[in-house]
Amino acid sequence: MFFLSSCSQLPPSIDTFKGRTPNVDVKEYFAGEINAWGFIQDWSGKVSRRFTVKMVGTWKGDVGTLEEDFVYDDGEKQKRIWTLTKTGHNTFIGEASDVIGKAKGAQEGNALNMKYTLRVPFKGKSIDIKINDWLILLDEKRLMNISVLSKFGINLGRLTIFFEKK
Repeated sequence: MFFLSSCSQLPPSIDTFKGRTPNVDVKEYFAGEINAWGFIQDWSGKVSRRFTVKMVGTWKGDVGTLEEDFVYDDGEKQKRIWTLTKTGHNTFIGEASDVIGKAKGAQEGNALNMKYTLRVPFKGKSIDIKINDWLILLDEKRLMNISVLSKFGINLGRLTIFFEKK
């Protein structure tokens, strides 16, 4: 019963962050060079992987490209290129080759939230995992991301990333 109740907890609504500062904007924060580092935990909390990320974001109007180069602790390298599009004052969408459909994003106060389905390699095949990203701006250069990973509503783990703008 405890396991099921812990899986059903939902993160706060984006409205929870209304009026909180410093104010974050996806277009402003994800422009230029950013270094990041983080780790992945399984459902039990055990750290399964660590990684670093070098990112570069460029924008033309309301459309941005965010190039991410991951290096994992086991030597694996991955590249993901996001296309981010501001669709309103507080909304945006994201697309990448391993994202199924479009990521839906919102921003309010010092927080960004993005929900999407990511196709990831798993034991020689691939599986689709739902991602619920919560990014909180700590100061003008530092942002923290905690992501809930799930499949069929079951908690698979968490992803934690620390970002720092150059």
